[in-house]
Amino acid sequence: MNNVESIFAAKLLGVKAIKLQPNNPFTWASGWKSPFYCDNRKTLSFPDLRSFVKIELTRLIMEQFPEVEGIAGVATGAIAQGALVADALALPFAYVRSKPKDHGLTNLIEGELKPGMKVVVVEDLISTGGSSLKAVEALRANGQEVVGMVASYTYGFPVAEEAFREANVKLVTLTNYEAVVNEALKTGYIREEDIATLHEWRKDPANWDSGK
Repeated sequence: MNNVESIFAAKLLGVKAIKLQPNNPFTWASGWKSPFYCDNRKTLSFPDLRSFVKIELTRLIMEQFPEVEGIAGVATGAIAQGALVADALALPFAYVRSKPKDHGLTNLIEGELKPGMKVVVVEDLISTGGSSLKAVEALRANGQEVVGMVASYTYGFPVAEEAFREANVKLVTLTNYEAVVNEALKTGYIREEDIATLHEWRKDPANWDSGK
């Protein structure tokens, strides 16, 4: 675990962008029960944290994908982060909708990225990876070469890791499940006995039984 992963995990917990409730699970939009909830959009409300995310995502892109020629954010959560990063890198920016607009030009991709352009996708968080990889498919169909993806946070679900491998997309994140759990334990946010519950959930989140 690197220093940035730990620092950012602590910052997310500090502003309550991540909440852990092993004994009172959340219900996600998918219907899954989860002891874990992450809302990275909350970082936009704190100028110092917003700058941290911009600087560190920019650093990741420069280190991992130096050939980048354009940035694409995934709507809606990563539009702001993507635009901030594109501005820092002085690169073109566009964002990818979850589905085409139902009026006007019916765009799926908003903005202009040239065919053949090497693009890095910016995402706020990775759960199953489904919506993130749909954005990759849209960009590839539009003629762009997706060289990789950066995100603020990943749950590290096995289903997501397999999906990214199959799609041949390199994913790099600022922090992850392990770093958040470690920081939460260090600060007393969760107890040692909560760890087994969290690990059990992450192994198979779709079928996790909160009543066990």
